[in-house]
Amino acid sequence: MTLDFPNRSRSYDDARHAVRFIGHDGMFEVVFFVEANALARSGSGMPSEADCLTAFDAARSSIHDMARKAYSGRRGTYVLTVTGLR
Repeated sequence: MTLDFPNRSRSYDDARHAVRFIGHDGMFEVVFFVEANALARSGSGMPSEADCLTAFDAARSSIHDMARKAYSGRRGTYVLTVTGLR
């Protein structure tokens, strides 16, 4: 199966300081997080929730591409970071 992103919803997870979004591998949901640091503009410090969601929306296509590359099968969650995958 191919990882797909039919649902455009995303949310900010304050505890993780990350944007959460869902991918689908067939009927299975795959949870992804993008750390706030990965969405921050260089040298701007920790972005706000609104900044993170705006940055996510602006880079959605590239983030989905990175998520597809990181996806290796149905495991719990994937965390996309500045340096790659955690």
